[in-house]
Amino acid sequence: MTASATGSAAAPPAPAPTSLGSPRVAVALVALALGGFAIGTTEFVTMGLLPDIATGVGVDIPTAGHVISAYALGVVVGAPVIAALGSRLPRRGLLVGLMAAFLAGNVLSALAPGSTTLLLARFVSGLPHGAYFGVASLVAAALVPPALRGRAVSTVMLGLAAATLAGVPAATWLGQTLGWRSAYWAVVVLAALTVAAVLAVVPATPQRGDAGIRTELGALRRPQVLLTLVVATVGFGGMFAVYSYIAPITTDVTGLARGAVPWVLLAFGVGGFLGTALGGRLADLALFRSLVGAMVTVLALLLVVGPAAATGPTLFGVVLLLAMSASTLVVCLQLRLMEVAGEAQMLGAALNHSALNAANALGAWLGGVVIAAGHGYTAPSLVGAALAAAGLVALAASARLRRRELRAAA
Repeated sequence: MTASATGSAAAPPAPAPTSLGSPRVAVALVALALGGFAIGTTEFVTMGLLPDIATGVGVDIPTAGHVISAYALGVVVGAPVIAALGSRLPRRGLLVGLMAAFLAGNVLSALAPGSTTLLLARFVSGLPHGAYFGVASLVAAALVPPALRGRAVSTVMLGLAAATLAGVPAATWLGQTLGWRSAYWAVVVLAALTVAAVLAVVPATPQRGDAGIRTELGALRRPQVLLTLVVATVGFGGMFAVYSYIAPITTDVTGLARGAVPWVLLAFGVGGFLGTALGGRLADLALFRSLVGAMVTVLALLLVVGPAAATGPTLFGVVLLLAMSASTLVVCLQLRLMEVAGEAQMLGAALNHSALNAANALGAWLGGVVIAAGHGYTAPSLVGAALAAAGLVALAASARLRRRELRAAA
């Protein structure tokens, strides 16, 4: 990263970028990833516990799906607002404050007496989500040479992938065994550990002296930023249209026992972990081509979810591959936004998660609409395929604009 992206001349120098294998850097990245693990666990465990939550607060499953949308809406609102307002704050202190707010939101979720209170609590829990990942990505990128930025950012994102691999299945089992509220209490513990770890091992990275609300919001005037946000919001919404209802798909369509749901989530987690690790390497090699390839793969897999749900082995296979391609897409989108945002580094990094959670809300809502209309639990996959196709259209427009920009520069 350049000096203009990490601090002004008046600010103390940021730590010199070092190898990804440096013990100091590795420990700092693990601490940042721990926050992603906590965030990923609370975001996705709701899907696995959706029937339990619905019963616990006295609503049906499609209505309980609004809890997922409430969290996503919190991310959509919180990421740009917090990123713009916090652009002048020291990044380590901002990370600690964001994780403390996240902790408080999950305490409220665990204590919520009814569906309305739970909706509000999930909204509050989502507010720090995007800004945390945005700031953590910038800190990670500042710790390594430019050629390793993709792998550094994907290492932070591995916390989210590890949540789907281990945190979500474990929290789902805990929620099914001790009640759904216990899953949110487990997240509270993870958030507290993250605060301690960030304070202990993440180096103090200075804020930019030239940063400000106007500079950060300037990212929203860039066509490539807007097109990338469309890809993330619409294209990625297809995956959430399926994943939001993975529990009833497993039990009602495939015919597996309720206890199989954590295993399906585990398959999703394995795919997510592999895809995140792969995404960082692919992004360092060829960012835009990797972005297109991941989007095409997501579309193809969404088209076969319905037939694959007929048997257990094929359901597990398509879930794993869908998670792998979707996670590769997330890493590429993160780096693409950081690349095209210009001087608006904080907002560009945070907007990815705002857009992805808009996709979460969109996918969960559209999935609930077709299910409520009586089309069955596999119908959301076809809606998701249409959304992924729309994402490819936006990518095509971005590629055309990119060629025009390169010709103008030449």
